[in-house]
Amino acid sequence: MKKYFLSSPLPTPKITDLRQDSCKDSRFIKPMRLFYKQDGIEKSWDIIHSHDSVSIMLYEVDLDAFVIVKQFRPAVFMRNNDGYIYELCAGLVDKSKKSLEEIAVEEVFEECGYEISPNRLEKITTFYTSVGISGARQTIFFAKVSKKDKRALGGGIDDEKIEVLYLKRDSALAFTKDESYHKTPALAFAINYFFDQYNT
Repeated sequence: MKKYFLSSPLPTPKITDLRQDSCKDSRFIKPMRLFYKQDGIEKSWDIIHSHDSVSIMLYEVDLDAFVIVKQFRPAVFMRNNDGYIYELCAGLVDKSKKSLEEIAVEEVFEECGYEISPNRLEKITTFYTSVGISGARQTIFFAKVSKKDKRALGGGIDDEKIEVLYLKRDSALAFTKDESYHKTPALAFAINYFFDQYNT
């Protein structure tokens, strides 16, 4: 197995007692059926209203590595019986009085343990995700961090179980192409953005 990380990821926890039920009163999503006319033809589409999100690509200059996270995603588990995904640090846009940048730096601290100010964020882009079902917006930021910014272990809040990993820069592009490591498209996009912009 190729060594992409400065230290090996922890063993994947086992998921047990899985069961399903209807989703009646979620705080995060709202299923609905949308009716509309397209060129005079009546149509309908089942959609899910969900929160927009922010993701943050972090480059740790002292370690020459990208700071990413690994966590369990139940929806992915339904597809592959594993469910653990490598991702960017990210969070929902569910605080109406805070800017995207303010939400992003909160997530950086909660998930990865780095304390940075909003003005250190560089916006990469905003795009739409899950366009066939939700069309939620995702905004990606980039920031450089160093050991002096590290204030906590990270790992999320409440009952979140987020593993913080350091992806070596010199093997990051190979990692994006290795399908044995399940990852989000935003992570692969952000890594390629870094090399395209900085070429280092």
